[in-house]
Amino acid sequence: MNPIAYLRLMPRWAIFFIDIFLTGNALVLAYLLRFNFKTELIDGNEFTRGLAFGLISYAVCFLAFRSYSGIIRHTNTQDTVKIWITATVAAGLLYLAGLMTIRYYPFNLIPTSVILIHYFIVTLLLSGYRLFIKEMFDLAPRFACKKENVVIYGAGDLGVTTSRVIMQERTHPWKVIAFIDDNPQKVQKKIEGIDILHTSQLPNLIRKYEVKQVVVAIRDLPLFRRNEVIDLCLENGAKASLVPSVNEWLNGTFQVHQIQNIKIEDLLEREPIQIDNAEIQSQISGRRIMVTGAAGSIGSEIVRQLATYNPKVLILCDQAETPLNDLGLQLKEEFPTLSYRLCMGSVSDKLRMEFIFENFRPDYVFHAAAYKHVPMMEDHPREAVINNVLGTKVVADLSVQYGVEKFVMVSTDKAVNPTNVMGASKRLAEVYTQSYHKYQEVTIPSGANITRFITTRFGNVLGSNGSVIPRFKAQIEKGGPITVTHPEITRYFMTIPEACQLVLEAAAMGKGGEIFVFDMGKSIRI
Repeated sequence: MNPIAYLRLMPRWAIFFIDIFLTGNALVLAYLLRFNFKTELIDGNEFTRGLAFGLISYAVCFLAFRSYSGIIRHTNTQDTVKIWITATVAAGLLYLAGLMTIRYYPFNLIPTSVILIHYFIVTLLLSGYRLFIKEMFDLAPRFACKKENVVIYGAGDLGVTTSRVIMQERTHPWKVIAFIDDNPQKVQKKIEGIDILHTSQLPNLIRKYEVKQVVVAIRDLPLFRRNEVIDLCLENGAKASLVPSVNEWLNGTFQVHQIQNIKIEDLLEREPIQIDNAEIQSQISGRRIMVTGAAGSIGSEIVRQLATYNPKVLILCDQAETPLNDLGLQLKEEFPTLSYRLCMGSVSDKLRMEFIFENFRPDYVFHAAAYKHVPMMEDHPREAVINNVLGTKVVADLSVQYGVEKFVMVSTDKAVNPTNVMGASKRLAEVYTQSYHKYQEVTIPSGANITRFITTRFGNVLGSNGSVIPRFKAQIEKGGPITVTHPEITRYFMTIPEACQLVLEAAAMGKGGEIFVFDMGKSIRI
C-alpha cells in the first residue's frame, strides 16, 4: 500500500504509540547528551527509573490533553501549541516527582538537566514529525500530476489572491510561473518570488514555458482591454480564464474551481444593453401574461424578466414536460410570491390553446414557441409549417378572439429574404400577424380596441437553442476549423438577457404593426 494512503487512515492509538516511542527515544538521547555520550557515567538503576517515570508522565499527559487526536496531514499552529503545552505539563510533573523523591527517598528519580534537555528534544520531535508528514501530503500530489503552467494577468490584490489560491490547491494541475501587468512601475519586480512582466511579453512567455492558461485577475478591467488580452491569448494558443467578482465568491472565499473559461458572451465588442424599465413596469404590472415556448432558452428568460415586473399571473405554455417543470421549480425558488400556471400543450393544438385562453384571459401574449434548427427543418419541412406557421396562426386568432391587448412575436433575422425552410416558415408567421393587424385597422371601427401585433427579430443569440455559438464552441474545442456560411460574413451577437430585454421593450413601445430588429446594441423599428 502507498505509505501516504496508509498514514491517511492511521488510527489514533497508532499515533499515541508513535508519540510514546519518540518520547522514550528522546529520553535516551537526553541522558546521552547530559553525560556527553559517556555511558559508563550513567547509573543503570537511575536510568531505568527515569525512563519508566518519564514515559508514564508523558503518557498520562498525552491522554489528558489528547494531543494524538489531531489529523496529522492537517497539522496547524493549534496542534503545535497543544504539543508544547502537553510537554510542558509532563516535564513539570517529572520535575515535581524528582523533588519529592529526593526529599523522601535516598535517590534521584531523574536529573533536572535531563528533564530540561528531554523537554526541548521531545517538543521538537513530536511537532517535527507531524509537520514533516503534513508537508509530504502537500508535496505528494504536486509530484504525482504534471502541472500546467499558468500566467496571471494583473499584479494587484486580486492577482496576488488568485496566485495564493492556485498554489494552495494541492490537487489542481496549475503552476503560476509569472504575472503580467500593464503598469510599468510593477514590471521587473516580484510577488512572493514570482516575476512580474509586461503584458507585451505574453507571447514569449507562452512559447517559452508552454503556457496553456492565462487567468485575467483585474477588477473593473475595461471591455476593450479585456478583449485585447483575450485575443492575444487566443492568437498564441493559450486559453483565457476569468476570476469571478468578489460578490460571487463562495461564502466570501475565493476558490480555484470558481475560475472559469472565457465565455463567448464575454467577448461582445460593446457594452451591455441598458433599457429604461419604467415603461415596461407600467404595462406589465398587474397584467395577465401568457408566454408560449416558455421552457425554451428565450422563453424562459422572458419569463424570468417578466417575473420582476409584478404581473398578476404568468401563464407558461410549452409542450416540453421536463423543461417546463424545471422552470416552475426555478420560479418557486427565485420568486416565491409570483403567481404562475404551467400549461402543457402544443401551440398547434387549437382545442388546448382555446382552453387556456378561455380560462386565463391573458392581456399580453409573448409568442416564443418555434422550431429553430435550420438543418432539422430542412429535413422536416412539414413540422416547421405546422409549428411555426399554423401554431402562430392558432395563437394569433385566439388572441384576437379573446381580446388580448398585445401579441409580441419572437422571430428571427432568417425571416428576411429567407433561404431555408425555417426562415421561410417564420416569415410566413410574420406576414400573417402583420396582415392581421392591418386587417383589424381596416375592419374594426376607429377607436375600438384591437389586438396589437408586434414582431421582434434577432440574429445570433448567445446560448439560445438554435444558436450557431454551441457549434462554434465545439469546433474550437476540437481544434478547428470553424465552418462559416461565407468567409466575409459579419455576425452580430447578443446575449439571451439582452434579447429578452428587447422583447419587453418592443412590447412596451410597440403600437402595433411594427417589426423591431436588433442593431449594434439597440432596437430599431421598421
